[in-house]
Amino acid sequence: MISVSGKKWIERKVNKNLVEKIKQDFNFNEILSRLIISRNFDHDEINNINDDLKTYNDFINNNDFNKATDLLIDTIKNKENICILGDYDVDGSTSTALLVRFFNYINQPHFFYIPNRISDGYGASKKLFQKLILKKPKLIILVDCGSTSNEAIDFINKENIKSIIIDHHEIHKPYPKSNIIINPKKDNGYLKYNYLCTTALTYFFLDILIKKVKSNFNISDFQIYVLLAIVCDVMPLRKINKLIALNALKDFNIKKHIAFESIFELMGINKKLETDDLGFLIGPIINAGGRLGNSNLGVELLISDNLNTIKQKSKKLIELNNKRKKIEKDILENINFKEIESKNKNIIIYYKPNIHEGLIGIIAARLKEHFNKPSIVITNSNNIFKGSARSTNNYNIGYLIKILSDKKIIEKGGGHNMAAGFIIKKKNIKTLDDFIQKDFLKKNLNSDFILKYDLELSTSTINTSFVEDINRLGPFGNSNPLPTFLFKNLKIIKTLILDKKHISVILKSSTGRSIKAICFNCMISNVGKYLTTYKKNINVIAQIHENIWNNKKSTQLNIKDILI
Repeated sequence: MISVSGKKWIERKVNKNLVEKIKQDFNFNEILSRLIISRNFDHDEINNINDDLKTYNDFINNNDFNKATDLLIDTIKNKENICILGDYDVDGSTSTALLVRFFNYINQPHFFYIPNRISDGYGASKKLFQKLILKKPKLIILVDCGSTSNEAIDFINKENIKSIIIDHHEIHKPYPKSNIIINPKKDNGYLKYNYLCTTALTYFFLDILIKKVKSNFNISDFQIYVLLAIVCDVMPLRKINKLIALNALKDFNIKKHIAFESIFELMGINKKLETDDLGFLIGPIINAGGRLGNSNLGVELLISDNLNTIKQKSKKLIELNNKRKKIEKDILENINFKEIESKNKNIIIYYKPNIHEGLIGIIAARLKEHFNKPSIVITNSNNIFKGSARSTNNYNIGYLIKILSDKKIIEKGGGHNMAAGFIIKKKNIKTLDDFIQKDFLKKNLNSDFILKYDLELSTSTINTSFVEDINRLGPFGNSNPLPTFLFKNLKIIKTLILDKKHISVILKSSTGRSIKAICFNCMISNVGKYLTTYKKNINVIAQIHENIWNNKKSTQLNIKDILI
């Protein structure tokens, strides 16, 4: 079926025999069993639905982790100064914050630095290290960066400064000559964990270190930092990540995490923390400093236990995030979506010289969401042309960056499957466009992405028991999405436009039951047009979302698309 937004939707097919087996073996109902099969849960993941398992550390005997912890223990014993260099996104901030909190706990000399997006550029560079070594570190720990920083690592090696890289971005030989590199993509025996973000790797690294030095630092108190990074870096919420999510949310006490409590208070929110809050509220606020020029703010908030400092940093970050949202709104309003659509390209490449470079990643994400295609946004920042990419599950944009670099199409860059950043000469933008469109076709990918909903439901099916049953598969996120359903023959009986970009509606079924629904960021889309003007019955592709506000539960549909 073709939707009003031009997307193809089909019902997800599952093996009925496997569904019956799950029903019999685990005593799950039909819908839950279908969802388990469609997600291809392994035996451990199925067992985890009912069992209360703690987060486990699979890296206790890993060579890279043990060499890195031994090097850090020597540095700690000698009370040598340590520099932590983190990326300016959430994953970089949270992994830096974990290290800082541990070093503060043991009174270890250290300092941290998050690069300024505009003046320092991305990650480690020789120029940046020339500045940082003035503080005389004996060890530099690079988190969420460093996998492509060969020149920078060569420089500090000549200065007799040791280094540890903890990262999850694409890495290619020759590797940087760091003392130790912890990166699953290095393919050194733990490639199967390439779905872990840097904060998760840092968490397990510190867990091993804490056991070796017999510290009383309780690393599990900060699993919420790991979950924040998992969600914001759009990592799969499966396997170990899912365990982290379950335990982080189950054990979370907002009173013990004053930064989260302060943000909730300032935003007027009074409810239990959910994964959506991390991705749509906390994460963007933590990220706002890095996007708009004050990169250290997010870490400063996460490492502080001083109430006045936390309130001050929270307020400043919320102000920056509001400023970011206004700039983003202005940019999106000036994009000609119809013109982009008319070009009918498999990969969106959008160049505009005046876009704030701190927002090109967000704009790329919005284009990807709108067109359901990998999207790249390029801007001119002080005569340096910078690009940011956001991809779909079927196209590894991080790996492509290496190819583009080898072919000298881009100057440098880095990333992972779903996101990447790079620097390019203006004259090569057209070459980039041509190459990446051909590469997409060469990989024989389907440009007409087919989207799948889980099954057709009636709105009469939705009740508290049904929602609770579905939620047993949560927390939901990348690779374990909130189930998507088709609801037929609904009439729009009330419409409300929110913040000039979201649309809230009340839908009524043929049986007379009404249900609330919302469609986010859809005002400029065909879905928004139909929700505000269409008078006949519609078929809705939607997810069932449970809202908890002031300890009161309500259910609504989150509309993803409309079929006529």
